[in-house]
Amino acid sequence: MRVNLTHDKVHATDCGECETREGRVDRIERVLHIEGALDAAQRARLVEMADKCPVHRTLHAEVLTSKREAESASAAGTL
Repeated sequence: MRVNLTHDKVHATDCGECETREGRVDRIERVLHIEGALDAAQRARLVEMADKCPVHRTLHAEVLTSKREAESASAAGTL
C-alpha cells in the first residue's frame, strides 16, 4: 500500500465539519493506493490498519506543542 497526503489551509467558514468557526484550518487529504488482487474484506482490513497508524492517530488527536531553547554546551558545564 502507498499513501499520498496533500495539505492546504481552508477558511473555517468553508468547512462544514470543522469545530473552528474563525480563521483558517489545516486540511489534510489522504489517498490510499491499494494494489494487488485483494477481495473487499482484505481491502477493508488494510484501510482499518491505515487508520491505526501512529501518524494518522496523531493527526486526529488533540495535539499539544511546546518550545524551549536548548542549553548550550558551555551553560551545561560541558565542553
